[in-house]
Amino acid sequence: MSIIKDFLLQLAFMVIPIFIYFTFITEKVESTKKKTVIMSVLWGISILFCMSFPVSFGQNARLELRIIPLLLGTLYGGFWSGIFLSALIIFFRLYFGISLGFYNTVLVLLFALPVILFFQKSFASSKKEKRVKIAVGLSLYYCLIGLTLFCMLRGFSIDYFKVQIIHLLFVVAATWFFTVLYEAIREIHQLRSEMQNTEKLKVISELASVFAHEIRNPMQVTRGFLQLLNEPDLPKKKKEYIHLSIEELDRANEIINDFLSFGKPSINNIERIDVGYQLQRVVNMIQSYSLSHNVEIKTDFYNNGWIHANPQKLNQLLINILKNAIESMRDGGIVWITSCSTADGYIKITIKDQGIGMTKEQIDRLGSPFYTLKESGTGLGMMVSFQIVRSFKGKIQVASEKGKGTEFIILLPQIT
Repeated sequence: MSIIKDFLLQLAFMVIPIFIYFTFITEKVESTKKKTVIMSVLWGISILFCMSFPVSFGQNARLELRIIPLLLGTLYGGFWSGIFLSALIIFFRLYFGISLGFYNTVLVLLFALPVILFFQKSFASSKKEKRVKIAVGLSLYYCLIGLTLFCMLRGFSIDYFKVQIIHLLFVVAATWFFTVLYEAIREIHQLRSEMQNTEKLKVISELASVFAHEIRNPMQVTRGFLQLLNEPDLPKKKKEYIHLSIEELDRANEIINDFLSFGKPSINNIERIDVGYQLQRVVNMIQSYSLSHNVEIKTDFYNNGWIHANPQKLNQLLINILKNAIESMRDGGIVWITSCSTADGYIKITIKDQGIGMTKEQIDRLGSPFYTLKESGTGLGMMVSFQIVRSFKGKIQVASEKGKGTEFIILLPQIT
């Protein structure tokens, strides 16, 4: 009964960091780096508790589940989180004295940590089911390494072997459970964030539909009278003022157009479209704009890639992203536009630039209401672009690095 109690205590040490992170950290801390640091500290505390209150099996056999916080902390936190947690394990184990157990701990980490770090990037980019398999596989590998080194250092003993097998099975089962739990809670949190964004967008949509037309009418009247006032004999200064006023009215009108596009997106006029042909048309339309910014556009289009979409909305989506790519390269550069067919039934459109790039936090906020990186931007163009992709039942992915450029990947369902 005491052993079961000790194992349940070990499990509690795993639950507490997950609970604290998703309850108090994710919504209050915006910076991804800060979240990673806090989560690493929480997993570190979990490791310390696991090692301080091990499960005792009679004759000096001590078992604990430190592998689980090490594994989850490394897979979700990345390279430096793994290094920090491994160092913490080594130094805390050193506190108990140098013995065969200490050498066993160091050797297991030397063999296991590089493998865990090797699979970390694959884990981060995988779907939920594959993540669970990777985590379980790595925990099994860690335990087998530990069992092998344990037998080599201490000699084979049937009693110790039985204890290690029990430990292995328990660790693998616990890793599966906590990975599934972590993924489920994260999924719920993402769904809640999406629902909150949806509510915000719904409010904006309703406001746009109600006010946009009423605002546009007096603006058009004002613009017309300003044009009438712009007589040839006016002083140069007044002509400049009128010209600036008209320009600002036109810019305000473009913002209202974006509002209308967002508030009442057109889902009619869906046609069967050859993506390669449509991409070439968009490139032709924006070619002069790119040349004026000293930007070269390189293309590689997939032939006979068909989708169901509204051609005008598809053009708007592509032009919005291409303009952002061009404007991000202040000293000129190259924009690559490619399309291809994927094995899972999508047409993949890739737009890659050599611009200023974005941080992880900026990428996460793309498509949010009024979020923009341009001094004179409104954020509505990108917000509308994300909505257009969703209306086509597609996906949009963004990869970027500060100072090295940005890559937009648009996945649209392929038809035959």
